[in-house]
Amino acid sequence: MSTPGQQDNIEVVKERALIKQAQKGDATAARQLVESHQQRLFAFVWRLVRNWHEAEEICQEAFLRAFSNIERFDESFRFSTWLFTIGYRLSLNRMRKITPIATDLDANRLSAPPDGGPEMVAQTEEGAKLKRLVWDAVDQLNGTQKTAVMLYYREGLSCQEIADVMELPAATVKSHLHRGRAKLREMLAEAAEADWQSLRLA
Repeated sequence: MSTPGQQDNIEVVKERALIKQAQKGDATAARQLVESHQQRLFAFVWRLVRNWHEAEEICQEAFLRAFSNIERFDESFRFSTWLFTIGYRLSLNRMRKITPIATDLDANRLSAPPDGGPEMVAQTEEGAKLKRLVWDAVDQLNGTQKTAVMLYYREGLSCQEIADVMELPAATVKSHLHRGRAKLREMLAEAAEADWQSLRLA
C-alpha cells in the first residue's frame, strides 16, 4: 500500500509523462491534463473575478496559453503551479477592466441534499452554512491575502509555490497568510457571536 508521499510522486511522474506527450502534439495527453485541472482552475479564478462567464473565458485563455507554450514548460515546477500562475495573471488583468459581480453565481449548480432523512438534511444544511461563512469571510480579505489563502488551503500549494504563482518573495506570502488567517479568525468569531446572540433573542 502506497503512502501519501509515494502517491504524490506517482502523480508527478504521470503528469510529466503526459506533458512530454503533449509537447509532441499528443491531443489525448493534452485533454487529460485539461480534465485533471479545469475544475480546480475554474474554482480559483471564479473566486477572484466573481463572474461565471469571465471565469470561463479566463480559464480557456489560460489553457490556450499553456499549451501554446508547452514546449517551454520548466519541469522543476508542477503543471498546476504554472497553470495557476497564468490564470492568476489573466484574472488580475481582467479585474482591472471589469466590475466584479458579488453574487454567488454557482448557487444554482449546487446539488440537492442527499436522501438521508431529517438528520442528514440538518447536517447538510449546517455544513453548507459553515462553508458559506468561511468563504464569505475569505471574500472579505484583500486580493493578495485571499489569493494566498485559497492557494494554500484549497489547492495545497506550498509557500514557495504560491510565491511562484504570485511573483512574490516566499516571506511575503507567509506574511499574507498570517494576516489572512488572523482576519479570518476575527471575522468567523464575530459571525459565531452574532449567531449566538440571535439564538438567545429567539
